[in-house]
Amino acid sequence: MGFREINSKMVEATVMSGQRLFSQRGAMLAYKGEVSFTPNTAGGQGGIMSMIGRRVANEDTPLMTVEGSGTVLFGHGGHHVQVINLAGDTLCVEADRLLAFEGTLQQGTMFLGSQGGVMGMVRGQISGQGLFTTTLKGHGAVAVMAHGGVFEIPITPQRPVHVDPQAYVAHHGDVRNKLSTALGWRDMVGRGSGEAFQLELSGNGAVYVQASEEKL
Repeated sequence: MGFREINSKMVEATVMSGQRLFSQRGAMLAYKGEVSFTPNTAGGQGGIMSMIGRRVANEDTPLMTVEGSGTVLFGHGGHHVQVINLAGDTLCVEADRLLAFEGTLQQGTMFLGSQGGVMGMVRGQISGQGLFTTTLKGHGAVAVMAHGGVFEIPITPQRPVHVDPQAYVAHHGDVRNKLSTALGWRDMVGRGSGEAFQLELSGNGAVYVQASEEKL
């Protein structure tokens, strides 16, 4: 099925009988054919635990289940859209950056503190981003949103990547994340990104970075 990039802010998905997509509410721009859109309160393929993770992350808006036979155009708020194809690996993405994804992917949640310890929690509190990151695992396509375009940076064992937390969009591969700061606790007050915090990603994989620090 997959997604076809129409331009930098719009993708087209082919919906076929017996298969389904999940999309963010309000992401449908237009469609052709016999296609239905139903609120999904079970959190996509992740079931009740995925829903709980989204609720804790203050995401009260349910996903939409897209089914039928036809084509759908997706976009949201004029944001840049990037298509990421997964071949059995896991993608970690900020939940509010998810535009749409194929139903073949298993959705879950990852508490950032599980990898980043206390600093993982600090990232959520100070940067304004959630403590939970959505995970999508399996074979299928994902469309994510960002401000000003997306750049993919490879991560290798010899060269970890340091990212401004507010510029982070997603990452995949065998990657660990750790938040660090070059400032003392007193100096961090009122500073949410840039010189105050750095998200270090190490291992094998790639990270997607947006061109702007603006939140969606």
